[in-house]
Amino acid sequence: MFTIIAAVGRNRELGKSGGLVFRLPSDLQFFKKITTGAKVFMGKRTFESLPKKLPNRQHLVLADVDFPVDEDVEIVRDLDEFARTHKDTDEEIFVIGGGSVYAQMLPHAQKMYLTEVDGADKDADVFFPEFDKSEWSSETVGKGEDYGVAYRHVLYQRK
Repeated sequence: MFTIIAAVGRNRELGKSGGLVFRLPSDLQFFKKITTGAKVFMGKRTFESLPKKLPNRQHLVLADVDFPVDEDVEIVRDLDEFARTHKDTDEEIFVIGGGSVYAQMLPHAQKMYLTEVDGADKDADVFFPEFDKSEWSSETVGKGEDYGVAYRHVLYQRK
């Protein structure tokens, strides 16, 4: 089963110049709590943007070229095959970015944890894909504020 997790702005902002547009410590703790012990799936640029590998998580990286990896990193070459072979498993695989991977995996996702940030509009060059909210049920599972920026954690589940 695929679960998307992301922090998004009012206009679906995600990133800028290879980094996140929102740096919210409490949200990063939420991300860590939700994904620790699980597999995390991401694009190569997202993997390369990490300061280090995420502890206690198996990294699955979509890439069409070889690059140095270790036992905690698996290269995924064919997204369609990967989605087909993993979508009906009980194992939860978290999709953590970037924008292109979110867009490609959205049709396969059964759940999404979106941190909806109420802060000022951010200059971004990567955006979360648009989706039809009528196809999803939603529940606020937490709220917070960091540096005067309010946000809420929303769990979307496909109807």
